[in-house]
Amino acid sequence: MTDHYVTAKTAANSEPLLDVSGLSKSFGGLRAINAVDMSVFEGEIVGLIGPNGAGKTTMFNLIAGFLTPENGQVTFQGKNITGFKSHKICRGGIARTFQIPRPFQNLSVLENMMVGTGFGAGFFNKHKAFEKINEILDLAGLSDKIFQTAESLNLVERKKLEIARALSTDPKLILLDEVIGGLNPTEVLEMIELIKKLRNMGLSILLIEHVMKVIMTLSDRVVVLHYGKKLCEGNPGEVVNDPNVIEAYLGSGANA
Repeated sequence: MTDHYVTAKTAANSEPLLDVSGLSKSFGGLRAINAVDMSVFEGEIVGLIGPNGAGKTTMFNLIAGFLTPENGQVTFQGKNITGFKSHKICRGGIARTFQIPRPFQNLSVLENMMVGTGFGAGFFNKHKAFEKINEILDLAGLSDKIFQTAESLNLVERKKLEIARALSTDPKLILLDEVIGGLNPTEVLEMIELIKKLRNMGLSILLIEHVMKVIMTLSDRVVVLHYGKKLCEGNPGEVVNDPNVIEAYLGSGANA
């Protein structure tokens, strides 16, 4: 358990930055999310794990306004944002990435970033926008790619651009959807360091990831979804040793 988790959970009068209560969503006869409660405190990294089809990306879509829940409530910074449109949620301080990066392929890295600084963060002053963009691209290790088109980038660079574009909207909470998937071991370490830098900047992070090394390294708390329900929640050590999690998701060899 990290200091961030202890601080967030024990601070006097501490309220969650993000609070999800009783959230539910169905598609036809399938209950994708079933009365889920979860929270993210300021400065936390919360891992969201579960097998394919558990409802993880649906949860992101509900929080970020891409879907509207049937029941339950999403509260951010003490304000009920349930059912808000995605652009309003983005401007309010929640950014998200996608599992498959979605840059504007024919635009340069700089032009992709300008969309975020203008739309999300509201930096319509060119000087301020460029200053912010250069700062983020330097953080993401993409400064030397600024004039390249997004389609010319390799996978890890596209994933870094996905995070950088989210950062360009000036969020307080960022939802990272499998930003490690498909990367080689060296690139995984690079991405772990980038995510640590985001937290050190004061960002709170909700992280979907299948690579357990990443979850164990980064997460203060882990929430496990299974068939749309919350199976358990705790620090990484508790969760990885929970018999229900081992049976439902990690497999009998998880602790080998």
